[in-house]
Amino acid sequence: MFKKKIITLIIITYIGVTGFVTKDSDIYFQISKSIDIFGKVYKEVTLNYVDKVNPENFMVSGIKGMLSSLDPYTNYIDEAMKKDFDVVTTGKYGGIGASVGLRSDKITIVELMEGYPAQRQGLRVGDIIVKVDSIIVNKGNYEKLSSYLKGDPGKIVQLTIERDGVEDNLLFEIVLEEITVKNLTYYGFVPTDGNIAYLKLSGFSRSAGTEVKNALVELNGKREIKGVILDLRGNPGGLLDQAIDICEKFLNKGELIVSVKGRDDKSSTKYFAKEEPLVKNKSIVVLIDGGSASASEIVAGAIKDHDRGVIVGTQSFGKGLVQTVVPLSFNTSLKITTAKYYTPSGRCIQKIDYSKNADLFDVDAKINDEGFYTDNMREVFANGGITPDSIISNKSDSKQIQALLARGMFFRFATNYFNTNKVTNIALLNDKELYNKFIEYINENKFEYSSPSEKLLKNLRTIAKKEEMHDDVFKLITQLDSEFEDEKMTELERYKTEIIYRIEEELAARIKGRSGRILESLKHDKQFDVALSILDSKSTYKNLLGMTN
Repeated sequence: MFKKKIITLIIITYIGVTGFVTKDSDIYFQISKSIDIFGKVYKEVTLNYVDKVNPENFMVSGIKGMLSSLDPYTNYIDEAMKKDFDVVTTGKYGGIGASVGLRSDKITIVELMEGYPAQRQGLRVGDIIVKVDSIIVNKGNYEKLSSYLKGDPGKIVQLTIERDGVEDNLLFEIVLEEITVKNLTYYGFVPTDGNIAYLKLSGFSRSAGTEVKNALVELNGKREIKGVILDLRGNPGGLLDQAIDICEKFLNKGELIVSVKGRDDKSSTKYFAKEEPLVKNKSIVVLIDGGSASASEIVAGAIKDHDRGVIVGTQSFGKGLVQTVVPLSFNTSLKITTAKYYTPSGRCIQKIDYSKNADLFDVDAKINDEGFYTDNMREVFANGGITPDSIISNKSDSKQIQALLARGMFFRFATNYFNTNKVTNIALLNDKELYNKFIEYINENKFEYSSPSEKLLKNLRTIAKKEEMHDDVFKLITQLDSEFEDEKMTELERYKTEIIYRIEEELAARIKGRSGRILESLKHDKQFDVALSILDSKSTYKNLLGMTN
């Protein structure tokens, strides 16, 4: 009898295991088969291709090609990239304390971090890096620049700098230090004598939640906070746990912040606020734009869905995917999308569906027409980012000013003006003189802008030549062309005030760094002005949130 029970148990166990193996055997067989084929192709090409193949680079190309069929957030991280990636998670690195970018194809310092080597030793925003040690740097090796400028604290790098307004190149020897990247790039009362706390959050690395907490405690210690403007514009996101931590500073304890769902329902996790909020029963406005993504959208989505605050700005980016970093051999990693996140109302705000490739993914295309509602029963929508409660754009109404911004003319002029003039106080600048010098500068640098109308006129001239039109037609075209040129100058004059404040914003950055730029920009910030007006009107605030009392 006892033996029969054992045999029965073994049979049941076998059936259970067999059922599991049968269920999953197909995918494991396909994986094994595909690895075998891939390995043989890799080996054959590496050994027998007509030209010598670098095995490591060839493998990396294969990996990148394979991952390119997925979403753009699933990436292979090699040793060279790992240091840059670690900065995102830890918020620390060994460096000079400066941000660089390409301006007119030259490697240019675009921001200096307060108190770090680059700023202390006299580097300026707008300086062009010509050489790092003996390496000439340019657009061609821009991607490698990070490895030249970063390293262990104590390492010395020699920078050869070209400075606009200075004839000879400058030489700087800078000792690398541990740089801590601030997530909260500015906080304070704006206006300074008011009770509205303004927080500019630019990232979500390891210390983001602590920085926000410390700022709120400090400001509340100075005077009672009556309202908060949380600025998430241009914030690309970061760590999920930091988004949750920041939400806990505003949401009520026990409220759902975000749900994270993997491939199947079993891998679903819900995150709730575990703390009492630091800012309770105070009005909140969150500023977002097209650069607000991922963790920024988690925060904005949670605040919106719980009707905890008003969202102002433009549509957010729409990234509702969660990545996990998987360590691989030889100090490499794989960053892979493992889940989607859902706001408290149950919506996923992911804009682009990367699973629509029917050949690659075993998914059925389904249209999600389910309704989503906030706590106050305001309807909200999925699949397209966070929609503001008050939509207002900061984009210039002038296409010509947009072109000047895109080509860095305000940045370049401010660099030249600051280097050739003694500028210590924005308030002392002569607006008329500043404007005239700017017009001279863009003319000297041959700034060209063609309006859509001018482009049509150019096409008309080309067609007229082909059709051998009468000279009178060309005279009319030339006359129109001249009038368009006059109109462009008239447009610049019409937007003179905007031109001046964009120059002053750049000069403020030269004088007082990032905080100077932010404070100066708020003076002419339409979205910020709307946020202040909403906080100033209880009826408007309640109406936007669908409150009945």
